[in-house]
Amino acid sequence: YLGFEWASEFYRYAADRIRRNHIQNVKVIHGDATEFMKFWCEDNVADIIHLYFSDPWPKTRHHKRRVIQDSTLEMFHRILKKSAVVHVVTDHDELWEWCEEHFNRNTSLFTRKEFNPAESAGTGELVGTNFERKYKREGRPFHATTLVRVD
Repeated sequence: YLGFEWASEFYRYAADRIRRNHIQNVKVIHGDATEFMKFWCEDNVADIIHLYFSDPWPKTRHHKRRVIQDSTLEMFHRILKKSAVVHVVTDHDELWEWCEEHFNRNTSLFTRKEFNPAESAGTGELVGTNFERKYKREGRPFHATTLVRVD
């Protein structure tokens, strides 16, 4: 697995957890995943993309920074193998509306199916991240879907 984190604090936290738990099949990169995919990924190389609790960039002038864009969905389609999937989870209602609009505009690239909780998730969890647990305690609702690459 290859993970990306833009924020230094969370990158260091993730890298330290990977090191302390002696996890051998995960690498984390401090940087922008979309830039990596755009410039470094060949076509049809990824089995799955996980996008959990991405920054909602709530100010209108920052919406261009949101991960889900038409161009990003096109890039996901390019790098994913046939019938591969993108899992998306957020707690942010406005971001979810944004995602829904983009998903609905790109049905030639992806179909949607129900999100199934990850194997690592605990009872009543979707993915089992610290963000999810924190937001669940705060009573926030979650939105989740799985996008399946159209061949």
